[in-house]
Amino acid sequence: MNYSQTIEYLFSSMPSFQHVGADAYKPGPERIIEFCRHLGNPQRNYYTIHVAGTNGKGSVSHILASVLQQAGYRVGLYTSPHLKDFRERIRVDGEMIPKQKVVNFVDKHQAKMRELDLSFFETTTAMAFDHFAHSEVEVAVIETGLGGRLDATNIITPLLSVVTNVGMEHTQLLGDTLRKIAAEKAGIIKKSIPVVLGESNEDYDDVFEEYAAAAKSHVVYAQKRFRCVDHRIEGDAQHIRVERLRDGRVYDLEVDLLGDYQFNNVVTAAAVADYLHEATPLTISRRAFVEGLASAAETTHLSGRWQVLGRSPMVVCDTGHNAHGLRYIGAELNRMSESYARQFCVLGFAKDKNLDEIFPLLPLSAHYIFTEASVSRALPAEELAAKAAAAGLRGEVVKGVAAALAHARELAAAEDMIFVGGSNFVVAEVL
Repeated sequence: MNYSQTIEYLFSSMPSFQHVGADAYKPGPERIIEFCRHLGNPQRNYYTIHVAGTNGKGSVSHILASVLQQAGYRVGLYTSPHLKDFRERIRVDGEMIPKQKVVNFVDKHQAKMRELDLSFFETTTAMAFDHFAHSEVEVAVIETGLGGRLDATNIITPLLSVVTNVGMEHTQLLGDTLRKIAAEKAGIIKKSIPVVLGESNEDYDDVFEEYAAAAKSHVVYAQKRFRCVDHRIEGDAQHIRVERLRDGRVYDLEVDLLGDYQFNNVVTAAAVADYLHEATPLTISRRAFVEGLASAAETTHLSGRWQVLGRSPMVVCDTGHNAHGLRYIGAELNRMSESYARQFCVLGFAKDKNLDEIFPLLPLSAHYIFTEASVSRALPAEELAAKAAAAGLRGEVVKGVAAALAHARELAAAEDMIFVGGSNFVVAEVL
């Protein structure tokens, strides 16, 4: 098989959650444990950092990878989903896994993959572990796919576990309360290995405390180690000032990740880097942290996080797709409405999103262009428009993401703003 045939095989024979949703979910570690044993347990050949959370885990993972690279380490980064190219999921020092490596892995191990009936995510997780080992990676940042406890990535024994935050997501799989979802995230805690909790919340802090106590570990609260003193966006960079609370040391940081909400992720990353430097074999200097933050998006090729696609009119896209993440995006849009004459929002959602929680977060004054991505999980645009109208959001339907954005550009003047989002799929088609 060539590369195109290999990717077609992976998506057709192993449906991914990205494309078909819950039907692709195969919880439990048995299959990937057996497959990684078949591969020689490559995940044991390097240090790992395990990152879970409802929102922000992708940004935090990319920031940490950039910081570790600036600190002089050869760094693997495994994230999901991808936006344009499957190979975005697996990177070493920012470079995607070569196409031929993907082809060779599938060709070599296809029989075993079929025997074990691996899911798409289990296969790609094992592929990442294997590629990192063969690439002589020294430390890998591994992002969970869904939840944590039963996630395929949870077979690693990391230097540190990280949970960015907990919000309502995938309730049909993870549970219908914050505490149940927190328990799934806390399932990544390993014996005697601490967990950094990015955003503390009285509704679930005790869940993490209980899991950590059972594992003879402890919870490191990021917000008790660092606090954000100030944050502002100027041009193509965000300036964030954080204070390390134990000694009052102040860090003036420039971050190439825009979006007002990123300050939470920076605080989490700061606490992780600080702990890694203080309590693990890794050495992360102040310079590495500052420079790694300044070039996080550039170094790791992170896209889709409050990404500016054009100016005059301002065009921004963001992959936030649940109520927890869209709360920050809605607040940003409401704040920015004062700076632009009009706002146009090109929106599309997956069928499983709780729109009753999402719609109240979005600006009533914007003109909405409802659309749908070209995947089976997409909510039909007409249905989305009808539900939005009932919530007071007014606009029109334009089929096809590209056509919807083109229509928004026709309507918008130079002094206006266009936002594109609601779904990874929508942003992927725009990019």
